[in-house]
Amino acid sequence: MNQTHQFRNKILAKTTFGVLAVWMLGGCMKLGPDFTGIQNPPLPKAWEHSSLQDDRSVAQWWKTFHDPTLSLLVEKTYAQNLDLKAAGLRILQARAILGISEGLMFPQVQTLSGSASSSKNGGNDIATAGVNFDLGWELDIWGKYARGIESSEADVYASIASHHDIMVSVIAEVARNYIEYRTSQERIAYAKRNIVIQERVTQLTEVQFNTGNVSELDMQQARSQLYNTRAAIPAIEFSKSQALNAMAYILASDAHTIKKILDSNSHTDNASVYISQKNKEVIQLSQSDAGSLGINIIPQAKLNPYNKIDAALLLRRPDIKVAEYKARSANAQIGSSIAALYPSFSLFGNIGYNTNNARGSWLSGSDALGVSVGPSFSWNIFHYDRIKNQIRLQDALFEESLVNYNKSVLSAVSEVSNALEGHIWIQSQQVEIKKAVDATVRAFNISVIQYNDGLVGYERLLDTVEKLTTTQDRYATIKGNLSLQTIALYKALGGGWQISQGKSYLSTETAARMKVTVDWGRYLDANMTQIPKGIQ
Repeated sequence: MNQTHQFRNKILAKTTFGVLAVWMLGGCMKLGPDFTGIQNPPLPKAWEHSSLQDDRSVAQWWKTFHDPTLSLLVEKTYAQNLDLKAAGLRILQARAILGISEGLMFPQVQTLSGSASSSKNGGNDIATAGVNFDLGWELDIWGKYARGIESSEADVYASIASHHDIMVSVIAEVARNYIEYRTSQERIAYAKRNIVIQERVTQLTEVQFNTGNVSELDMQQARSQLYNTRAAIPAIEFSKSQALNAMAYILASDAHTIKKILDSNSHTDNASVYISQKNKEVIQLSQSDAGSLGINIIPQAKLNPYNKIDAALLLRRPDIKVAEYKARSANAQIGSSIAALYPSFSLFGNIGYNTNNARGSWLSGSDALGVSVGPSFSWNIFHYDRIKNQIRLQDALFEESLVNYNKSVLSAVSEVSNALEGHIWIQSQQVEIKKAVDATVRAFNISVIQYNDGLVGYERLLDTVEKLTTTQDRYATIKGNLSLQTIALYKALGGGWQISQGKSYLSTETAARMKVTVDWGRYLDANMTQIPKGIQ
């Protein structure tokens, strides 16, 4: 009869537990505001709005330079950059936090405990033993934990967007340093070419001095100009080395390895083709149909800066998406805080076996087994505005996140506008400096002939040589600046992160090492570490 009574109690307890659980879970609601997006971002009205989900010209913008070495460096940057690897691990951390938040939806207390002891009382040895299983489950009636999951999920996508933002930056940075390196190469090529010219002019002057046709002043001025041009090369070489070291740092490699990649597409300048020496030892510079220069080391992309800006593309810029996901996360925290104003309902249960017996006697099975189950609730009715101020705090944090979002949009608009304007002006500057180079080449050729015929003084010849040197150096610098401005524009548009879609944010080596250290379950599987598209 006692066993039948216990069996009925167990059935009643299980039934009560199940009914309460179904009733309470069925009545679950989410308190607080739902995130509906950020309306009316501060974009210029003149910019075109589009519903396109991708823009291939921006997604792989470095290919517009048609430079295989640059494309190879970008590929290696994605695979090797340490900032990207650290950002991938932050995604993994955010996913683990999301897993913690999701786990709170299930019974929060599931404890199996046991103890055993012996004592002596009145000459009797007493043995005490017990095994207990305790279960506690705070039901998410008001959506506190659901909002927590919503917030953690937004944080995961914020970490992914941050990974994208770092990718945009490091790809642009390796491209920028590559252009700086090639610009230095082109400047050095012009300097060496002009050194050859100045050496021949100096030799000509020395011959004229030895025959008594010119003064020593003319000869020393020629030498001074030559030495100054030679002295300019080490500074340019240093800039070139700085760009090389910066690329090595970005690619987590050494400068020697990166230089081998760069030298695979190197340029050699044949100054003798450009410089000829005709009758009467008259130096002349070639002016072919291709132009006066014949040096094309700096890659340049064809870009029309007058195209309309796709506002939808700009709003997909990673740093703006980070700000949006942070706003989404802050919004969810409001509802989680509001839930604290209401009573919390829990289900508890315990099943245990506890007995006290004299040592050597049989354990009692009927009285030692105990079961308890039932609901409970708690309510912070006197919180002295602590909870309300916590809600106010979260609301203020959400409003701040909206301000930060608009600030990110305005910053993006400013960067794009500056890059567009800069590209337009540098492009026009390049056209004019190219004309100046052609003119200085022509002026040099004329001045050499006239000097040889005695029609102009040596000062005029030296002046044309100096202008030739400085104008060509400026031309190479402006060419480089135009390519740098192109990179700045694509970076401002947030281009480059799209290549990560479908790829893993964790290297196979790191995943293998982590699997040995800790049980990660399926977290580190290849399909689990692929970068998703995000919350739509």
